[in-house]
Amino acid sequence: MTTILVTGGTGTLGRLVAARLRADGHEVRVLSRHSQPYAVDLRAGGAALDAAVAGVDTIVHCASAQKGDEQAARNLIIAARGAGVRHLVYVSIVGVDEVPFPYYRSKLAVESLVEESGIGWTVLRATQFHDLLIMMFQGLSKLPVMFLPAGVRDQPVEVAEVADRLVELAAAAPAGRVEDMGGPEVRPLESLARAYLKASGRRRAVVNVSLWGAAYRGFRSGGHLAPRRAVGKGSFEEHLERRFGGGRIQAGSGRSGV
Repeated sequence: MTTILVTGGTGTLGRLVAARLRADGHEVRVLSRHSQPYAVDLRAGGAALDAAVAGVDTIVHCASAQKGDEQAARNLIIAARGAGVRHLVYVSIVGVDEVPFPYYRSKLAVESLVEESGIGWTVLRATQFHDLLIMMFQGLSKLPVMFLPAGVRDQPVEVAEVADRLVELAAAAPAGRVEDMGGPEVRPLESLARAYLKASGRRRAVVNVSLWGAAYRGFRSGGHLAPRRAVGKGSFEEHLERRFGGGRIQAGSGRSGV
C-alpha cells in the first residue's frame, strides 16, 4: 500500500476519495485549508505544503476554487517534484477545451501544468456532479419564476462513482489523459430542473431564456457533454430520492439517443 495525499480532502469529492483509499488500506493524508494536521492554502504554498507532501507516493488533486487554481497547482507541483512524488492524479471537467467559460479555462490551464510537470500523471475529466445541479437549482428557485438558459442540456454524474474511478486510477500506474466519465443520461436542463422542483416540493414556473456570449453557445452546442462516455449508473432522480426522500421519482426523459 502507498501513501496518498488528497487535496481538497474535506470537499464533496475529496472526502469520498479519501475514505475509499483508506478502506483499501492506503495511508491517506487529507489536505485542506482548515483540516489539521495538513492545513494548507495551496495558493500560498510554503513549508506547510512541503511537509504535507514529504514521503508521499501519489497525489489526488481534488481541490478547486473559482480563483487561484493555477497558482495552487504550480505550488503543488513544485512541492511534489521536491518530494519525489511519482504520480499526480487530477480531476478535471468535460468540455474545458470546448466551452470558453472562465472557470473551465482555468481547469484547462491546470491540466497543462500537470502534463508538463515532469511527474507521472493521470487526468480524468467528468461531467457535472448531481450536487452541483441541485445547488444551481436551489439558487434559481429563490424567485417565483425559475429562469433557465434555453437550449442547454446536461449529463450529471454521481460523485461517488467519480470517487471510485479516481481511487482506481490512483492505485494504478500513471495513464495520461484517460477516457472521460459522463452520467447515464443527456437531458434538457428544464427536465432536470422540473425533477428537482418535484423532489424538493417547490412550485415554480419555469421559463427558458436565450442568452448570449461564447460560453453560452458552447454549453448550448453540448461542448460539456460526453454522450459516448455515458458510463455513470446513478440517475439524477435516484440522487434526488436520497437527498429529499419520498417515493421513487419518475425520470423526466429517457436516455439520450446520441
